[in-house]
Amino acid sequence: MKLPFLHQEVEVSTDLRESNDILDNPKALKERMATDGYLLIRGLHDKDSVLTARRQILEKLEVKGMLAPNTELMDGIFNLGYPEPTSTGSMGNKVLTQMPAFKAVVEGEPIMDFFKRFLGGEAATFDFKWLRTAGPGSGSPIHYDIVFMGRGTQNLYSCWTPFGDVSLDMGPIVFCLGSNQFEKVRATYGTSDVDRDLIEGHFSDKPLEVIEKFGGRWATTTFSTGDVIIFSMFLMHASLVNTSNKIRITADTRYQLAAEPIDERWVGEKPKGHYAWKQQGAKIESLEESRERWGV
Repeated sequence: MKLPFLHQEVEVSTDLRESNDILDNPKALKERMATDGYLLIRGLHDKDSVLTARRQILEKLEVKGMLAPNTELMDGIFNLGYPEPTSTGSMGNKVLTQMPAFKAVVEGEPIMDFFKRFLGGEAATFDFKWLRTAGPGSGSPIHYDIVFMGRGTQNLYSCWTPFGDVSLDMGPIVFCLGSNQFEKVRATYGTSDVDRDLIEGHFSDKPLEVIEKFGGRWATTTFSTGDVIIFSMFLMHASLVNTSNKIRITADTRYQLAAEPIDERWVGEKPKGHYAWKQQGAKIESLEESRERWGV
């Protein structure tokens, strides 16, 4: 079906493969990750735990004035009078990401035990959490995660967790299936570091151009409370445009073997994060210049 993706309507399938059938088979999970670049797991988290965190996040957003007056808190209806419909400052916001209920989900037993089995050893997660509270009109461009967090092990995985149901009109995460096999893109863009190279960060804002030039296809799905999707650092993704009247609440968190090197920007009591990329005075190379330099 055609869905709003960045600046246009794009054909997006809704047939992401579920991996609940192989949850107890780490070898099969690794093989599927290597092939597909993602693992969709339904109901990994206890629904009540996720909804408790959702309620506490929404209570904070209500205080900020982001929720429409006289509406049910848990519906998360966006206040159209709020001045920042697509940027809410929630990423890394400790008021939100250090709440015990939130951490009980993204650092709780279900996800940590999954990664212990999947990775074959004790798992670690970044201290910095990318919590996203995205109102109507929100969407994100196409990128690999590795360019933002690739200074530690390459055996690193992202987990996208919805805090509540996410329907197609709320703009869920969308993947370019097959992009984990774009060898030239991986060897150029995929070896970049936004703080070292001062590049835009995303690879494209034209979803049709990506599949026409490199192959693959775009796919997403609806998500229910408790679901997660785990994916490789080298699977291109973005988010569809939120065309609903609701705030989409999701978290991006990262996991790896505790024994392997970790990107120092995202750990510690006060993770420094991006210290050069898009900081005041930084001269960022344009996307067009980068693509020309990479030959892609």
